[in-house]
Amino acid sequence: MKSVKEIATESKIIEKLQNFPVCIKLAQYLFADEELQEMQDYANNVSIKRLGFNDHGPVHMRQVAINAIKMMKILHDFKIQTSLEKEEIGTFEDSMCAVLLAGLMHDLGMMTGRQGHEEMSVMLALPLIDRVLLEIFPDNIHKRIVIKSLTIEAIIGHMSTRKIHSVEAGIILIADGCDMTKGRARIPMAINNAPRIGDIHKYSANAITRVGIHHGEKKPIKIDVEMSSDVGFFQIEEVLLTKVESSPAKQFVELYAGVTGQDKKCYL
Repeated sequence: MKSVKEIATESKIIEKLQNFPVCIKLAQYLFADEELQEMQDYANNVSIKRLGFNDHGPVHMRQVAINAIKMMKILHDFKIQTSLEKEEIGTFEDSMCAVLLAGLMHDLGMMTGRQGHEEMSVMLALPLIDRVLLEIFPDNIHKRIVIKSLTIEAIIGHMSTRKIHSVEAGIILIADGCDMTKGRARIPMAINNAPRIGDIHKYSANAITRVGIHHGEKKPIKIDVEMSSDVGFFQIEEVLLTKVESSPAKQFVELYAGVTGQDKKCYL
């Protein structure tokens, strides 16, 4: 059974995809796919219960997808082309399809553990990607190949450990880093009381109260982070900023963060 949070996030994704009918069809197919749901659920079990890490399951993957969709639409509003558009090999909606797929599958590799989970995510996602794209684009092998390739780049590049080159993959990298609010740390904080390696990620994420993604003032995308205490700066400087700095979409992003009631620090 899906959680209330999963269902609510799915509704938000569908709402954000209005005017993109192919993306809506793709999203609905993915949300109804039992295999993908089981894989997301098991990845989260391994992440939280076995490893003591933050949420890496269905809620996180849906949140990364919606973060990426928000940023992609902002770029579109500013008439900034995606890599597929600039290379004249695909449309904006094709790019959106790839971002949606990558967002919902990028952490499937957590089913086997943390180390090298990007590569494992690609391996586990490939059969799903092929099956889904054949359903959505049965008569268009060009779109299937292009969207599949872009999705793989975005999945394997989401940890900033591998060089990526497309705007779309760069957006997924940043979107992943933006999912760091205290809700993501709630379950591991509750069930793992003994000190463990990686606890700083839980405590720093627990200090993040809000992450806003808006139209920017100096650059197209503005990421605005509020936190309850200074420990949240670890999450900004060691996770989010690292991902933004490695992203091909860095030039389009401005980043502000600070403790509630205090002046925010401008990072980019």
